[in-house]
Amino acid sequence: MSSSPDAEMQINPQRAKQLIENLSQVSRSIQAANKQGKQVRLVAVSKLKPANDILALHQPPISHLHFGENYQQELQEKSLLLPREIRWHFIGALQTNKCRPLAEQIPNLWCVESVDTSKKADQLEKGRALLCEREKDLEGVPLRVFVQVNTSGEAEKSGVELGQEVLKLCQHIREKCPHLRLQGVMTIGAIARSKESKEGIENEDFVRLREVRDEVVKEIGGELELSMGMSEDFESAIRCGSDEVRVGSTIFGERPSKKDAKVKADVEDGKG
Repeated sequence: MSSSPDAEMQINPQRAKQLIENLSQVSRSIQAANKQGKQVRLVAVSKLKPANDILALHQPPISHLHFGENYQQELQEKSLLLPREIRWHFIGALQTNKCRPLAEQIPNLWCVESVDTSKKADQLEKGRALLCEREKDLEGVPLRVFVQVNTSGEAEKSGVELGQEVLKLCQHIREKCPHLRLQGVMTIGAIARSKESKEGIENEDFVRLREVRDEVVKEIGGELELSMGMSEDFESAIRCGSDEVRVGSTIFGERPSKKDAKVKADVEDGKG
């Protein structure tokens, strides 16, 4: 695929200006919350938003690289429309039977953040191995993965339950999946805790994930990142030591319903 975007893709200047302002404000907030001066990755979550919006932020002057998607079909369609330099993060719920094609069909899939079983890891491994066979420039370049941990204990949340299963899955990825790189652990905190998070009060979910990460590192060594924090609580997450935050609506605005979402918008829409 060419690294040039779709020639027909147009960007509404007013929409682009608003998006750039929003992302710049989030970046300033990250910097203000980042008392430790560490590198914090900002994943702009673009689910249900058109590729035009992504291109507006990927082009200069912002040149943003990391974008997150929740739905496999939508990610695949956008990846074909947009430059290959974009680093895609899949952050949605994973189905085991969709893992292999996800890893095989999107060369610039940079990271899968929602791995919660060894079966899913194995299928991602198979898909990445096939991709590396086909695309020689990717040989030796692993697909990054985060293990998703259910820190809140909510039944409706995906993720590995707290305890030894987290360590077992991390060990499995390290030992059995040579085409994957264990990047760290991820959580989606309880909404109530996110709303309660204020400066000086640590979110319980974030504290738990940090403890889980430290326990895993103690057992298997190496460095592991924390992926935690979204639009409502990313500043609190950074104060708790997050290496990566996933911010969507604060950058892109309110999302349409899935049935009304467009992969590519008409510029006349204005809103993108």
